[in-house]
Amino acid sequence: MDLSFTEEQTLLRASLAAFLADHYDFETRRRAVAADPGWRRGIWRAFATDLGILGAAMPAEAGGSGGGPVETLVIMEELGRALVVEPYLGAVVLAGGTLKRVNQSSARAALAEIVAGDLIPAVAFAEPRGRYDWRRLSTTARRDGAGWVLTGRKAVVTGAPWSTHFIVTARTGGAPGETEGVSAFWVEAGAAGVSTRDYETIDGGRASDVTFENVRLPADALLGPEGGAWPLVEQALDEATAAVCAEAVGVLSRAHEMTVAYTKERRQFGQPLSAFQVLRHRMVDMYIQLEQAVSMTRLATIALSDPDPAGRARAVSGAKVQAGMACRFVGQQAIQLHGGMGMTDELAVGSYFKRATVIESQFGDTDHHLARFEALSFGLART
Repeated sequence: MDLSFTEEQTLLRASLAAFLADHYDFETRRRAVAADPGWRRGIWRAFATDLGILGAAMPAEAGGSGGGPVETLVIMEELGRALVVEPYLGAVVLAGGTLKRVNQSSARAALAEIVAGDLIPAVAFAEPRGRYDWRRLSTTARRDGAGWVLTGRKAVVTGAPWSTHFIVTARTGGAPGETEGVSAFWVEAGAAGVSTRDYETIDGGRASDVTFENVRLPADALLGPEGGAWPLVEQALDEATAAVCAEAVGVLSRAHEMTVAYTKERRQFGQPLSAFQVLRHRMVDMYIQLEQAVSMTRLATIALSDPDPAGRARAVSGAKVQAGMACRFVGQQAIQLHGGMGMTDELAVGSYFKRATVIESQFGDTDHHLARFEALSFGLART
């Protein structure tokens, strides 16, 4: 399959790659991750003003460039190659993808602030007992006069310690596991009744478990129709899943490059490791897994424009299955070929392996997406 990039998309990749080469080398990243708060606001500002990537896939009326999924793919691949921890995936792809489908003035205003870099939302959709069924909600919202009262707990909200706002899924009707009755709400991170337990993730990012204790919200905090938010949330999740597959391509391509370079330098029995045919075959197998992930990710990116939700979801799950398998195989082989040094903090490949390991289960692990792909392929109800 051939996905040809336009001149503008190629320029976008080149400018972002050059910026990251100058400002995001591995040692600089490692120091930033180890320090508090674990990211650099100056980098985020540069993403907004110098590079314009926060608006690359956003509509022009929000100050964006009017791009789409392919622009997101280009950006995520380069962010993956540099192991960028700033919350582009959560704030722009997932939260922005939700907001740009909400036909409300408040949502449009928030979208413009995201593009400008002034507002950093996170989407709180996963719950402690929900596993990968994000419709199984115990978080509820009930009407209170003209407004709402939100109560519940969300788990592993990526980027939450840096966030100014949350998009929170809650049940306003129906039963756990049903698509009907799922609503989405816009909540300020500092609102009364919102509390977080912040922690560092194994890949150097930050996340929180967020509790909402009788949080009072105005009427316009409801995003989209009451009880009818699942289709827009599901689409945004599919877009974020395709985006994290693109990030995996960047992560794994860099891990493969580092492994090839290391085996050319490391000598054993008087010759470089790369001279041993069995190791060369193993690196070829790594490359094949990577290229399969590239193809499936590009197919999923094209399918995001499919008007049929089932077709879109099937392509995305197929890509996530392949990306998950590639993350495990390429990551593990990279560590093994580097030997014990591969797991130390001194070598970058260990950090790439950790990020690949997290990606493998992010937005649903390989088993989940394989079952989803099967169900969609045979016309079953699972989504």
